[in-house]
Amino acid sequence: MKRVFSGVQPTGNLHIGNYLGAIRQFVELQNDHECIYCIVDEHAITVPQDPAELKQHILDVAALYLAVGIDPKKSIIFVQSQVSGHAELGWILCCNSYTGELSRMTQFKAKSGGAESVGTGLLTYPVLMAADILLYDTDIVPVGNDQKQHIEICRDIAIRVNHRFEGTFVVPDGRFMKAGARVMALDDPTAKMSKSAVNTHSRISLLDEDSKIKKSIMRATTDSDGEIRFDPENKPGVSNLLSIYSAFSGESIDDIAGRFAGKGYGDLKKELVAVTQQALQPIKENFQEIRHSDELIRILEDGAERANTIAEKTMKRVRDNFGLGI
Repeated sequence: MKRVFSGVQPTGNLHIGNYLGAIRQFVELQNDHECIYCIVDEHAITVPQDPAELKQHILDVAALYLAVGIDPKKSIIFVQSQVSGHAELGWILCCNSYTGELSRMTQFKAKSGGAESVGTGLLTYPVLMAADILLYDTDIVPVGNDQKQHIEICRDIAIRVNHRFEGTFVVPDGRFMKAGARVMALDDPTAKMSKSAVNTHSRISLLDEDSKIKKSIMRATTDSDGEIRFDPENKPGVSNLLSIYSAFSGESIDDIAGRFAGKGYGDLKKELVAVTQQALQPIKENFQEIRHSDELIRILEDGAERANTIAEKTMKRVRDNFGLGI
């Protein structure tokens, strides 16, 4: 079976954009692939974190992995910092990448905001992400469309090293989310839904109460012409709601738009509230059962041991090729 690797940062509650864009793919892939899923806590500290909160968020994300249906018997689930190969390989890859290519990354430009000086980790973030992937001889990386550039630079670095030391790395391919699954902010449908947005009603988190889900959807930005149709360019707000409805219900966007022909935005929003609440209820129930169980820690410890076994095989090959150690 081909090997899959992906990871999620433990910074705040995961939202439906994370779920529909990437995590739901994790569940689908584990049935016919060898899957490795990581909580990437080392990535989280590119910006300051409260240590106590970060530890809790790590466990929250791990519990959500299990709650949405990732099976630890089929997949490896672990915390990035528990496998030292990530940091070690990250440094080796830093020595085989260039500041020019890193400074051109779209997300670096956006997050640095044009500041004259920013944290080095913000610049080298894509290199650590490449290390995460290459450490496990990964074939497929399921990610959102916004991560395409990161997959491209990972491939570039792997090919660059392979030209010097043939066969060092497997060159991975990205598996990007299906059309229509990109979830935008509810208050600004031209921007991606984000965990860090100031307005909490811009997103729906997987653990939100039903009352919060209802309030966020009913407040969602639409437009003034009153027609329900899928037109992302001219009607981004309505199109976003139709995409979310389709992703959760499995019904096609055209069929949904057809059913709501001649009806108002309020009708669409009310039904979307019910569809979303129904879809998230089992996740919330599973999370409550898992989050404070001893089993969660045991799964993460077992996952780290299994991940490290694979990682050490790669690191031995890398150290030998680069002439490191004795």
